[in-house]
Amino acid sequence: MGKQLEDRKVVLRHLTLRDYNDLKVAMEQAYIGSRMSYWTEESIAQLLEIFPEGQLCVEMNGTVVAGALSLILDYDKYGDEHTYKEVTGDYSFSTHDSDGDVLYGIDVFVHPEYRGLRLARRLYDARKELCENLNLRAIIAGGRIPGFGKYVQELSPKEYIEKVRVNELYDPILSFQLVNSFHVRKILNDYLEGDVQSKEYATLIEWNNIYYQEKDKLINRKKSVVRLGLVQWQMRPTPSLEALKEQIEFFVDAVAGYNSDFVLFPELFNAPLLAKYNDLVEAKAMRELATYSEPLLAYFKELAVSYNVNIITGSYPVLEDEKLYNESHLCRRDGSFEVYRKIHITPSEVTAWGISGGEKLGVFDTDCGKIGIVICYDVEFPELGRLYADRGVQVLFVPFLTDTQNGYHRVKRCAQARAIENECYVAIAGCVGNLPKVSNMDIQYAQSAVFTPADFAFPENAIKAQATPNTEMTLIVDVDLDLLRELNTKGSVRNLRDRRKDLYNLQLKKS
Repeated sequence: MGKQLEDRKVVLRHLTLRDYNDLKVAMEQAYIGSRMSYWTEESIAQLLEIFPEGQLCVEMNGTVVAGALSLILDYDKYGDEHTYKEVTGDYSFSTHDSDGDVLYGIDVFVHPEYRGLRLARRLYDARKELCENLNLRAIIAGGRIPGFGKYVQELSPKEYIEKVRVNELYDPILSFQLVNSFHVRKILNDYLEGDVQSKEYATLIEWNNIYYQEKDKLINRKKSVVRLGLVQWQMRPTPSLEALKEQIEFFVDAVAGYNSDFVLFPELFNAPLLAKYNDLVEAKAMRELATYSEPLLAYFKELAVSYNVNIITGSYPVLEDEKLYNESHLCRRDGSFEVYRKIHITPSEVTAWGISGGEKLGVFDTDCGKIGIVICYDVEFPELGRLYADRGVQVLFVPFLTDTQNGYHRVKRCAQARAIENECYVAIAGCVGNLPKVSNMDIQYAQSAVFTPADFAFPENAIKAQATPNTEMTLIVDVDLDLLRELNTKGSVRNLRDRRKDLYNLQLKKS
């Protein structure tokens, strides 16, 4: 029956970070023999920050001895063919969506000394209550089947699950789940890396909320068709920041006038302001240009709100702690903003300007889905695009600056590859024209475009639209996010799902 206690005071409550030491002990003991590691304090802190209501625990005489962790997912983004790593966003929990429809259980554990006291049942019942109170349609989870390892030579996973269902065999997790009104939707292969007891198989289990009421959102509903506005920016002599602002507002006004959801500006579009620093060496001139970054960001934030459009600000140099970065911002139309620093720096950016590389991914939630930002050279590194795809990016924005057709075609071809291999849309926007009086900024070549995956639902050449080469203009393009979801599950090829994760893996070293 587990540990016998004379005075049992059992408290079911929400988890707090103060509980972590007790929680860690419970996890370590619960996972013995499975080769799975426990959640770090940083991970628990992140869960509590994004979804505190979903993290539950049982306290026994003042000590936390059991826990249940969960996220809310927009389940259509993942479907029934997924892995634990995918639904947790590579364990970053970036998949949590407060507007989602499913409570996804990512962990339940009980300290072995307290098993037999039906603490897991309390946690499951609390999850059901939470699901009902949040008006979510179901609880879904990938359930381990730790008893299967003993029968792997005799039974297939399907046969094992059926014998457990009819009580011919007992599984410590699946038997409990079936008794608690969960049903098995399907069997998942290679679900949880390191689960040797289950041979990395899992049951996709579901409990349906019979009280769920689907609510129509009358306003602010997430769109399936998103309108992108790309600015192909003409480099021209610009005497002042105010003159540059006039050009910026002209394009924001024009693109927003078509009810666009996003505006994308090119990389280093503010380079004309370098003209007044031609007497300085290039590295110092670029640092002078960085003094304009703060007022530019403030202006973009103002425009995003006043024109009701999300703006990807291209990029401009930013100086911080004596380091120069090539930085882009997402300015949302609700007034909030995000920062992305170019990760991969070209040799000329290093030698001429002394630019340093950033260290954080540019994956962001918006009112039109999850987007990513990479800057020019970044798109030439497939690993970065795949990390973004694993975090659910649907539209990848690429501000770029290229001087020759060779450079442009590197960016273009790589952007097309990222769209195909990561099953997403990729929008690129660049500068055109020339700056005869600006050192190291002589001439630019660009053809802005939106690229798509290559399948029947998309253009046969996988190009949704292209601007006229080397001409100042805007490009307005509608992209359908529902087509991406359909491609992911029903495409003639499924690049994301068909990866051989048994042979290779991609891991982010710094979060």
